Amino acid sequence: MNFIQIKIKWCGISHLQKALLHSTSKKAWVTPNTLYSLLNTLNMKAPVAKKIPHELSIHGDVRNDPYYWLRDRENPEVIDYLNAENTYTKTQLEHTESLQEELFEEMKGRIKQEDQSVPYKDNGYYYITRFEEGQEYPIYARKRESLKAEEEIMLNVNKLAEGHNYYNINSRSVSPNNKLLAYGEDTVSRRLYTIKIKDLSSGELLEDSIPNTSGKAVWANDNETIFYVLKDPDTLRDYKVFRHKIGTPVSEDVEVWNEIDESYLCYIYKTKSKKYVVIGSYYSNSQDYRILDANNPTAEFQTFHKREKNLEYSFAHFEDHFYIVTNWEAQNFRLMRCPETATSKENWKEVLAHRPEVLIEDIDVFKDYLVLSERINGITQIRVRPWKGEEHYIKFPEDAFVAGVHINPEFDTPLLRLGYQSMTTPPTVYDYQMNDKTFELLKEQEVLGGFDKNNYQSERLFAPSIDGEKVPISLVYRKGYKKSGQEPLLIYAYGSYGNSMEPYFSPSRLSLLDRGFGFAIAHIRGGEEMGRRWYDQGKMLNKKNTFHDFIACADYLIQESYTSSEKLFAMGGSAGGLLMGAIYNMRPDLWKGVLAAVPFVDVVTTMLDTSIPLTTFEYDEWGNPNDKEYYDYMKSYSPYDNVEAKDYPAMLVTTGLHDSQVQYWEPAKWVAKLRDMRTNETLLLLHTNMEAGHGGASGRFRRLKELAMEYAFIIDLAK
Repeated sequence: MNFIQIKIKWCGISHLQKALLHSTSKKAWVTPNTLYSLLNTLNMKAPVAKKIPHELSIHGDVRNDPYYWLRDRENPEVIDYLNAENTYTKTQLEHTESLQEELFEEMKGRIKQEDQSVPYKDNGYYYITRFEEGQEYPIYARKRESLKAEEEIMLNVNKLAEGHNYYNINSRSVSPNNKLLAYGEDTVSRRLYTIKIKDLSSGELLEDSIPNTSGKAVWANDNETIFYVLKDPDTLRDYKVFRHKIGTPVSEDVEVWNEIDESYLCYIYKTKSKKYVVIGSYYSNSQDYRILDANNPTAEFQTFHKREKNLEYSFAHFEDHFYIVTNWEAQNFRLMRCPETATSKENWKEVLAHRPEVLIEDIDVFKDYLVLSERINGITQIRVRPWKGEEHYIKFPEDAFVAGVHINPEFDTPLLRLGYQSMTTPPTVYDYQMNDKTFELLKEQEVLGGFDKNNYQSERLFAPSIDGEKVPISLVYRKGYKKSGQEPLLIYAYGSYGNSMEPYFSPSRLSLLDRGFGFAIAHIRGGEEMGRRWYDQGKMLNKKNTFHDFIACADYLIQESYTSSEKLFAMGGSAGGLLMGAIYNMRPDLWKGVLAAVPFVDVVTTMLDTSIPLTTFEYDEWGNPNDKEYYDYMKSYSPYDNVEAKDYPAMLVTTGLHDSQVQYWEPAKWVAKLRDMRTNETLLLLHTNMEAGHGGASGRFRRLKELAMEYAFIIDLAK
């Protein structure tokens, strides 16, 4: 092969320098093809989206959005633009392709390809999810009465996915007589599922096929009736519940509930006792329910308690009572109970009082025990409360961890199935004897590739925010990480909807840690890590606390010499992508690079458009911009509306053409506007998965390709 010697004049073209073997000399040997590729990278210009004036006016305020035209996914020019951005991204990252492949193989290599879940028993069968070597999708199987029994494959998702670029099953439900399986299938990634029914004896699909649903089917006790939720195909709102009798045309299905309030969504489930089918309706700060005796599926659903704004509650059925977790006069929730024959609020009696330092998250009921999941100082603790006898908290070995009640369908048992993990401990499943407080280890996720948890260190830190609040930080790194201020670090957060970000384990993350990165999770307001007030202080007209908290955590990590602004990277997705957009505008000096996944960045325009999926449901999270107070506040932080003519750090933005949560055009418009207005030439890339939606690619390996690209982006910048 011929080689060409070239002399490089160092002129700030860092990606070219790195591609040339990171030579410290001013000369390097490259092949003609490599040289052509490098020159092509330099010469290729970023796509420029055309501008078409488009005025948006409300409250006497006019905004011009010249990239509004990118919303039309049927316009060939839009697809051409997205493809051009993809080509540009591929070209600009071409010099990292070997690193991307290395990362992908590393991450894939840590996954035990032949693996299976811990079996759980329900209604006479042990249920198992397993994977076969080289296969992207799971196999769902069961065994009757004994784990030594012959395996019955219910669904081989690998076969079902054949011929599809995207495939997902989101729910599986077996009839009470164990003969039929209902499941939801999505082949587009819009989260519009078709419910199908399979005869588990013959293996044949029945003719029943119900499109445009949430994917979940709930069986009545007659083995002939299912209830399901219909989705609006445009807004994707779960808004109607139907009753379907197996073997009858879908056109004859009976509507049993219509959620006419467009700010609410509805769902359906069955109580653990199997006695009730429940329809739930929820807004971000309100829930209400209707219940039906599962033995009488054609009867009318009965209201549990009339709808009240700002009243949140959930319940579990036990014998002749319901146990209710509610925020009624209790910000962090309290536990109540009522007779199953008198369920309205005036009949609720207190079992456990409200505690300002403890958030009750959930309950599970057993014949002899009540189990509560309680968040205390940011960590979920499991509390076991016998119906008779002394209660206790389950003790775990680490200070910062994720513990939760696992799958526990059986009622008459002293065994509690638990899940446990930390930033250094892989996901682990235990059976816990609630009577004698003993653990049985059932499985710790095996991480291949020489992983040893003793090589890694985690810390729990607290950073002072702008108003003095102490914001928790969970941090992990490989031992030997020098706190010299020169180490690279990736900080991640979400901070919305009360979703708490746990100090979880990630085998893929090891590829960063083993290359000298630290990884931090900022438990910022907008989540519920520190109780319900933590959420309330990070939403609506308090939303900017979320951004200030994240910036405070980054500043603190720099102050404490964990990293520097030249080595610090930020990452967030969806509502966490909004966070990335806000901090990108507010403190562009703080980051070497930013990863923004499916980012919600065009806040004002989206929240004014009720035709976009889920908009009305979001009003109590962000506010309704039809109210000028909320409009002005949103506009003051909306990333798209606050792009300015200034220097910005490098950024990689990812999205999906079929995204059902954050429409692809939000990140596309944002990148186009940034290209037009910024005053520097750092790397700004947009990658659109043309076959996927909000969750990215389907399958357990293919999604690692995008993660490898993201990691390669920041590893390359950190050099």
